Amino acid sequence: MKITVVGTGYVGLVSGVCYAELGHSVICVDKDPLKVATLQNGEIPIYEPGLQELSVRNAELGRLRFTSSLGDSVKGADLIVIAVGTPPLPGGQANLAYIELAAQEIADAMEGHPVVAIKSTVPVGTNEKVRELIRERTDCPFDSVSLPEFLREGSAVSDTMHPDRIVIGTDSPRAEALLRELHAGLGCAFVVTDIRSAEMIKYASNAFLATKISFINEIANICEKVGADVTRVAEGMGRDKRIGASFLKAGIGYGGSCFPKDTQALIQIAGHVDYEFKLLRSVVEVNQDQRFNVIRKLETIFGGELSGRTVAVWGLAFKPDTDDVREAPAQEIIGELLARGVEVRAYDPIAMDNFRSQFGSGDGSVVWCGSALEAAAGSDAVCLLTEWSEFGETDLQRLRAVVREPVLIDGRNAFDEAALQGTDFIYYSVGRPSLARGVKAPVPELSY
Repeated sequence: MKITVVGTGYVGLVSGVCYAELGHSVICVDKDPLKVATLQNGEIPIYEPGLQELSVRNAELGRLRFTSSLGDSVKGADLIVIAVGTPPLPGGQANLAYIELAAQEIADAMEGHPVVAIKSTVPVGTNEKVRELIRERTDCPFDSVSLPEFLREGSAVSDTMHPDRIVIGTDSPRAEALLRELHAGLGCAFVVTDIRSAEMIKYASNAFLATKISFINEIANICEKVGADVTRVAEGMGRDKRIGASFLKAGIGYGGSCFPKDTQALIQIAGHVDYEFKLLRSVVEVNQDQRFNVIRKLETIFGGELSGRTVAVWGLAFKPDTDDVREAPAQEIIGELLARGVEVRAYDPIAMDNFRSQFGSGDGSVVWCGSALEAAAGSDAVCLLTEWSEFGETDLQRLRAVVREPVLIDGRNAFDEAALQGTDFIYYSVGRPSLARGVKAPVPELSY
């Protein structure tokens, strides 16, 4: 099958490389000539485990090419996948300008009878609008498909090659058959539905997962007040098959390119049809506030005054195994620390360059460090914001030897009781009051 993927962002690049790995002939198109040159040289502009090896191998086999020429690439394609960005506009709604531009260029160049699939996350009704836009510019027959993606950064290759399900939104039996053929070797379930339902499945899925995260964080906050352990609560909840264990890990909230953008977009979609999505608004509000628990715990320890302190920040990416810092909690936490007169010493094993380019140098009070221990050296507190494995494996005795004050704020519950044994760290995690050391809020007497 000849496939053209328009857009080599996270979704487009992973999808294109994996389609080639399945044995298809794939051309990935991007307007950025520097990105295309990077990909042609066997390099990957994002950090995603396993992706570079697959890209190089399939390029060498002649199944994968990269180009900036969209017109030449869509000629003769069986499947054209639109995977360009849909960044949020100031009001929260998705920006469809790149989708529309790609559709226009595809319409002007396509031939034969291709299937045009939108893999980008788009508001309900977008596929129909794009179909009409293409029809206005060409007499070439084509079929439309909504083909939402469900990739997790850090495990995107595995998610593509071993998906839970493939959602196909189309009214064309021909298009359905082609996409079933494309994914036939993956051994997964197919959900075939109308186009609008497929578009909604993507938003509803991400909104529900975001809701689970905010819910368990609210439970964690209550656990801290009543003396319960959120990790045990989550374990007990997760063993209920109706609930499931995934996304029940308490912490400082979600970030990244999907959940923040998609929750806001769904709120906007609801608003456009005169419906107030109260639950999802609360999910977003809880997530926004959760990250500032780190600041509140520092204030508790230091009596409310943080000016003049030095704080080490471990982790800048929004999650481990990615260099993506979009909507990462570290952005706002570091910003708040700087605003309070704190010197920040920051380290991340992968995302340092991305974070610095987006965050900037601030007022000069951020020191960018080359290791976790270097960041911690001379600090009054260490704040763990991303659960990279190297942080959880840190020898706390070695850490104690380099810090000025033994204060550890564990925003991802990376350390357990055994790791803390024999140390004098003042320690706070999320929803585990039994492990807290230092200034503790009293557990109230409960009477019902």
